[in-house]
Amino acid sequence: MKKKINMVVLTFMLTLPFFINAQESNLGNWLVYIGNKKVNDKWNIHNEIQYRNYDAIGDLEQLLLRTGLGYTFNDGNKQNALLGYGFILSENYLGDTNEKITVNEHRIFQQFTSKQSIGSVSLNHRYRFEQRFVESDFKMRFRYFLGLNIPLKFSETNNKTYISAYNEIFLNTKASIFDRNRLYGGLGYKFSKNFKLELGYMNQFFETSGRDQINIITFVNF
Repeated sequence: MKKKINMVVLTFMLTLPFFINAQESNLGNWLVYIGNKKVNDKWNIHNEIQYRNYDAIGDLEQLLLRTGLGYTFNDGNKQNALLGYGFILSENYLGDTNEKITVNEHRIFQQFTSKQSIGSVSLNHRYRFEQRFVESDFKMRFRYFLGLNIPLKFSETNNKTYISAYNEIFLNTKASIFDRNRLYGGLGYKFSKNFKLELGYMNQFFETSGRDQINIITFVNF
């Protein structure tokens, strides 16, 4: 079983160069903070900030603020349903010019997450349905996220380093059903049970184009 899991993960990560080489891409940077506050054994508050740049830093592509109230169905924190709201400020370039247009989006979303373990490998499934108010336009979108977390044990006492990988597909409810796909691979370090940091590489690709991102992600539970 462990060998099969390793093969799946290896194949998962080896597909990354294929998507990158198949499409025209530009390198950008995402700085991501993801926090979770436990109110009690059942209820939690999700909070998230993402600062996305077209380049290394300073050329804003998108600022995303997201929050939500979640409910856990069992004692092992394996399944969680969440109702959330997000505000997204986007600065989009007009064609091939250096001019930008600012777009504001308000987003309501519902999501369900489910966690499972196969040996030392942790799997995370997330199903999210979004209602998007983009300026005067209304859109809806479905997202499915599959994440893998594999600890790297350098010794019996040092198992804080891990490999993280995920794939997420976005599907619209109207014409042009396929919206985008994100493929990510990274290396993380657990400083404590409540704090971890990841550095990763993500390719976000569309039907005819793609975009590469260097991601720095901070996870905090408090």
